[in-house]
Amino acid sequence: MRLLVLIIRVVGVILLLGMFSDLSACTGISFKAGDGSYVLARTAEWGGSDLQSRYVIVPRGFRHTALTAAGGPGLVFTGKYGYVGVAAEQDQFVLEGLNEKGLSAGLFFFPAYGQYPEYDSAQVDRTVPDMQVVSWILANFTSVQEVIDHFDDIIVTKLYPQAGTCHWRVGEPSGRQIVIEIVDGKTNFYENTVGVLTNAPGFPWQVTNLNNYVNLAFGEADGNAFSAWPEVRRFGAGTGMIGIPGDVTPPSRFVRAAYYQATAPQYPTAEETVMSCFLILNNFDIPIGVERQKGQEPTDIPGATQFTTATDTKGLRFYWRTCWNSTIRCIDLSDIDFGKVKYAVEPLDKVRQQPVEMIKVR
Repeated sequence: MRLLVLIIRVVGVILLLGMFSDLSACTGISFKAGDGSYVLARTAEWGGSDLQSRYVIVPRGFRHTALTAAGGPGLVFTGKYGYVGVAAEQDQFVLEGLNEKGLSAGLFFFPAYGQYPEYDSAQVDRTVPDMQVVSWILANFTSVQEVIDHFDDIIVTKLYPQAGTCHWRVGEPSGRQIVIEIVDGKTNFYENTVGVLTNAPGFPWQVTNLNNYVNLAFGEADGNAFSAWPEVRRFGAGTGMIGIPGDVTPPSRFVRAAYYQATAPQYPTAEETVMSCFLILNNFDIPIGVERQKGQEPTDIPGATQFTTATDTKGLRFYWRTCWNSTIRCIDLSDIDFGKVKYAVEPLDKVRQQPVEMIKVR
């Protein structure tokens, strides 16, 4: 009965996700700190509704049950490792997380370009829906290579036919990072040496598209063709960025993220790097209403960028902030005994509205 109730709730959620899949606009970046720490950060946009985001603490040895389009259970497995993650709508729908071994995994929407295998009832014991792939990765593996070696152990499917598709980013403390995309039923693994990820089109196209912006430069542009004319001069700093796309489409965000990442300095420590990531990702916050469809009223959430996270894979720290509260909060996984801790779920914002600090001048 509990499973039936859960399935009914999930079907409603998936209908919602199918309706608003074109409103997702996640942006991911990553950096190596001077002390060798590797940090992965990302935004999570959703303009259609409040995702009711919450963090989950999942102990080692937790029994996971995957859901299926048929309404019954799919793959059932016991996790080898504990992890912390951010879930949306349902506790088991983890969008971003970090496990106790420093493996980071995140889901990014990939509409119109991905295609999973069709649901096969004969393979139900291997079936995992896309919204639970992050949990499967974090609970079972310690490295990128392990994920690659075992990804074919599962069959990734949709929970509902109208829902969009996803792709995934996986990173480890060594700095290795991959993107996983399932296209025409085939799983593709791409080494992400650029360190950036957005949404559609596919990852190889996004990297190739950077060739269109080789003119972008650090600081000021060189070789001004009009230098002989004193009337022509720069208006201010940043001429090296002239021509960079400014819209919120995934290809434009990919180019901007790659530029900001390439031009940012390397900071000595993980914490300084994390703070830099949050500042860079401020540039990708999307105001509510920008992505709405014609005739659709904006929702009553403060912004389409509902949360931003950063994971320190070496220091085992998971950071976040939300559109309701810009204070950066952190869970230190090294303080958690994943062999004893209980499964826990808490809202990202215990208090939704960040108070305004009033400064009195005397």
